[in-house]
Amino acid sequence: MKTLPKERRYETLSYLPPLTDAQIEKQISYILKMGYIPAVEFNETSDPEVYYWTMWKLPLFKANSTREVLDEVQACRSEYPNCFVRVVGFDNVKQCQILSFIVHKPGGSSYRY
Repeated sequence: MKTLPKERRYETLSYLPPLTDAQIEKQISYILKMGYIPAVEFNETSDPEVYYWTMWKLPLFKANSTREVLDEVQACRSEYPNCFVRVVGFDNVKQCQILSFIVHKPGGSSYRY
């Protein structure tokens, strides 16, 4: 077993190697399967002290496929290439965010979709 290199860790799944396109699709599929509402958010920094990210458009209330969510992620990345981009899943019954994970780091991982 090898120790990971020392680097800044972000959120859920950040201790794993960068997610592949297929893994991102599976995470988004899980969000949709559980009935959570996906949304895309972005921010210039991912400091732990920053609690509020800017939402890209509105939550994707009517999203039925991973492709719809991935298209919005790609649009956000294109518009704000120097920002962190994450996908979040909201539970409309509990009225809270259930999960989030970063899908784009500026100058870092580049996902293709």
